[in-house]
Amino acid sequence: MVRAIILLLLAATAVFAQDTRTVTEPVIPAACKTLTALLPLQLSEADESKPDTARIQDALDHCEKGKAVVLTGGGFLTGPLQLRAGVTLVVDAKTILYASRNARDYDLKPGSCGTVTKEGHGCKNILTGTNVADAGVMGDGIIDGRGYAKILGPKDSWWDLAQEAKVKNLNQSCPRILQLAKCNNFTLYKITLKNSPQFHVAYSGGNGFTAWGVTIDTPKTARNTDGIDPGNSTNVTITHCFISTGDDNVAIKAGKGAPTTHMTISHNHFYSGHGMSIGSETDGGASDILVTDLSIDGADNGIRIKSNSSKGGLVKDIVYEDVCIRNVKNPIYMDSNYSYFGDRRDLLPMFTNIQLRNVTVSTPGKVTLQGFDDAHRLGMIFENVVLPAGTKTVEEHADVKRNGATPNPGCSAKFVPLTSRTSGSR
Repeated sequence: MVRAIILLLLAATAVFAQDTRTVTEPVIPAACKTLTALLPLQLSEADESKPDTARIQDALDHCEKGKAVVLTGGGFLTGPLQLRAGVTLVVDAKTILYASRNARDYDLKPGSCGTVTKEGHGCKNILTGTNVADAGVMGDGIIDGRGYAKILGPKDSWWDLAQEAKVKNLNQSCPRILQLAKCNNFTLYKITLKNSPQFHVAYSGGNGFTAWGVTIDTPKTARNTDGIDPGNSTNVTITHCFISTGDDNVAIKAGKGAPTTHMTISHNHFYSGHGMSIGSETDGGASDILVTDLSIDGADNGIRIKSNSSKGGLVKDIVYEDVCIRNVKNPIYMDSNYSYFGDRRDLLPMFTNIQLRNVTVSTPGKVTLQGFDDAHRLGMIFENVVLPAGTKTVEEHADVKRNGATPNPGCSAKFVPLTSRTSGSR
């Protein structure tokens, strides 16, 4: 009887804890303009001086709302581009949009990009949208940030700068592929994103974001290359995606600002990276999030909520269901003392009503269930959570209710190879 009541409560929470929209597979809009590549699919050194930035930006600026600028037929080279309201950028099959390797193209002020400093944040991004509603980036092609490549002028690549910043305890100034702020009803569809110099996708302050069928394929050694980071937003769906990267596969941010709520992460496959994360900023609060039908294979972390006393807050009503995890060092990681940043120590994290059901971990690792203190205890429910022999579990300031443990027979089918449309690019 008790188990039946718990299951009913879990089902009710799962319905509530999700994107409130009805999300269906996107459709690529009709073209307002089609641009044919002037460069080959593989760029030569001579091609580095032949940017397409102005041509692409002009097409975006003059496209009517509801239609798309289509790139097709080879290679394109671009510096920073500004997305426009109601306009979709389409990168066609067998087409690659390459990011410029010239740090000066991205300078926010002279000489600020491609540096390692205390401040960081010295770069424009490759694609930027600000207050851009009903827009998108779509297509069967590739956007390659070329984080691995040497920056023109300095001897280092973007990823070398990130590593230097880590060693020196400073911040690198590197562009992101896609930075979106206050962009309601924005859609990513089918596109492959590779080798971002920093984050691949950051979305904040919006209502309505869909990433459907997106592939992110970047080496695990590429520092600070988060896959998709939605934050301070509502009605977000990330679905049918394949994400392999050097940092968080998905990181839901909840810093001070608009609520972070009503998100659905469904039918995805994660590979190398730092897992399915919430945080580390949680001082704005995060709630009503559903993670369902997820495989995590080879990441450093699996299901993770992270924060600390400099940027902590309330994280509640989070549901993880039908999750399969293997070859992961930390398959379940509730971390209230994540790496400390800042001078404040009064923003205390509180994780409560965190529900895991039908979660199967098939290889041993470390499970950390850590509340901050006795006044800010971790509250979790494990319903049919399977941990293999050899798993080390650490609990501190935690109230964990456990009910049943039967392995999910469907996990073997969930662990599929990375689906990547990245032939022809590093």
